[in-house]
Amino acid sequence: MEKIGQLVARVFLAQIFLLSGIFKIGGYEGTQGYMEAMGVPGMLLPLVIALEIGGGLALVAGWQTKWVSLALAGFTLVAAVIFHNNLADQIQMIMFMKNIAITGGLLLLAIHGAGSYSLDSRRLH
Repeated sequence: MEKIGQLVARVFLAQIFLLSGIFKIGGYEGTQGYMEAMGVPGMLLPLVIALEIGGGLALVAGWQTKWVSLALAGFTLVAAVIFHNNLADQIQMIMFMKNIAITGGLLLLAIHGAGSYSLDSRRLH
């Protein structure tokens, strides 16, 4: 049960990044405009998409889990501070706390590893 649970947890964490990256491709101009309106250079969008999709796929596979989890945790924390900093707005506060919770899950994954059903595990054995 623990092995399956670890895999499911990785997939659950990964899906938000995978879908977010894919949706950013479909709404590229709108996302770029939103980033710029929040003071983030729109030219960073390809890097954001690559991190979200590549990082999401790496989490699912359990590949380089420590480093990918730390990178996504840092990205998620920065996104919370930049894009969800109006804590007087209840929706923004919830989005901020969601990002904090995801960051916590990613830090746990970085500390404890991907588990048995992962490329990292195959590399160790």
